[in-house]
Amino acid sequence: MTEGLTQSLGRFVADVGAQGAPASVREAAKDGIIDAVGCTIAGSTDPAVTIALQALPPAPGTSRLWFSQRTASASDAALLNGIAAHVLDYDDSCLRGHPSAVLVPAIYAVAQERGASGAKLLDAYVAGYETWAELVDRESEFHQMKGWHPTGIFGSIAAAAACAVLYGLDAQRSAHAIGLGASQGAGLMSNFGAMSKSFHVGRAAQAGVVSARLAAHGFTAAADAVEHPRGFLKAVSPAGKVDTTRPAEGLGREWQLVQRRVNLKKYPTCYYTHRALDAVLVLLDTQPVSAADVERIEVTLSEEHALALRNSNPQTALAAKFSMQFAMACAVTAGRVSLAELTDAFVCRSDIQQLMRKVSITIDKAYDPQTPGAAYADRVTITTRDGARRSEAVHRASGHAQHPLAPAVLKDKFLECLAFGGFAGDAEAFHSELARLEHVPALR
Repeated sequence: MTEGLTQSLGRFVADVGAQGAPASVREAAKDGIIDAVGCTIAGSTDPAVTIALQALPPAPGTSRLWFSQRTASASDAALLNGIAAHVLDYDDSCLRGHPSAVLVPAIYAVAQERGASGAKLLDAYVAGYETWAELVDRESEFHQMKGWHPTGIFGSIAAAAACAVLYGLDAQRSAHAIGLGASQGAGLMSNFGAMSKSFHVGRAAQAGVVSARLAAHGFTAAADAVEHPRGFLKAVSPAGKVDTTRPAEGLGREWQLVQRRVNLKKYPTCYYTHRALDAVLVLLDTQPVSAADVERIEVTLSEEHALALRNSNPQTALAAKFSMQFAMACAVTAGRVSLAELTDAFVCRSDIQQLMRKVSITIDKAYDPQTPGAAYADRVTITTRDGARRSEAVHRASGHAQHPLAPAVLKDKFLECLAFGGFAGDAEAFHSELARLEHVPALR
């Protein structure tokens, strides 16, 4: 009898747990882990995290909250750290979502609870990432067009796979963890620009912890929970164009984490604004333009990405993260888009609000064959009051795996995030420890 997808994933996860991932794959995992740790600390003081902490007081435990001295149960730490990891929207973007913001809170929570080694934590990340890639690649349509937030729906399964490694589950129990994770996936595009978007991530991380723990104690799920005609893949598919029967032959041989590494963010806004931000900043660097001289700014991008950027007139920093109008106005006015500009006060400034009204969106139907839902390039055209027009197009955003940020830039981002979040420890030493995770004997 042919092994089904859920069982194949369970066997793969158990193999990674037992044998470990190759050194090159572990090394590739570090980029996402280091970046997500920084984003978690930076987001730890956000109002969304403060409210979640007040509303849902965590149970006692040994898992650290926001890499501080405060601890909680693994389940609660995964939830609260997951919210913090994603609330600034500064975390990595790939596999149609934000894998590290889900995986890192989940695996750190369980690894600290169990005193796992840094090497085992890396293996857990790899198992979760590869599981996510295997599932998302089976869909030919764009989940966002149906209203799904892919991070929420795939994240719970990937986190369950990752945590299964840390709990040392065998193939059968790993498959049960994956099936349990599949029943907990959720997240709506309509909640973009609100605190609830980061809640999708926290709940997915928490679901992974709960799923693996249940499976470790013998709790079961259907053997075909992922591929069944009424299972996960078909249920979330926008048009039913999903492959549930192809054997998962590439698992453990064609490592997706190496072939397509995470895209690390240069700006703390929705990734769909990043190519346009690169373009407008090139234009401004070539020939500076004051906000007062701008007649209009035209941005061309795909319909799928434009729909995600739903806020044309944001009044809060959270909403502004999903606004091309804000991204352009911020770049022109401040000459950059950083954490310092993502405040309610800056968004509501009269000059920002006025300039946002001069930004228009045009839909481009020329798609990038390598990136589902994306135009081949996003273009920005600035027209000034004297009638002059200047235009720039960008195919790969700064920080994309094919256009990576320099290691020094990534380290600076990490240190910036720790400073922003008020990290009390030695930030340089912490960065060095994360860069040598495979040599850390135990995590506490």
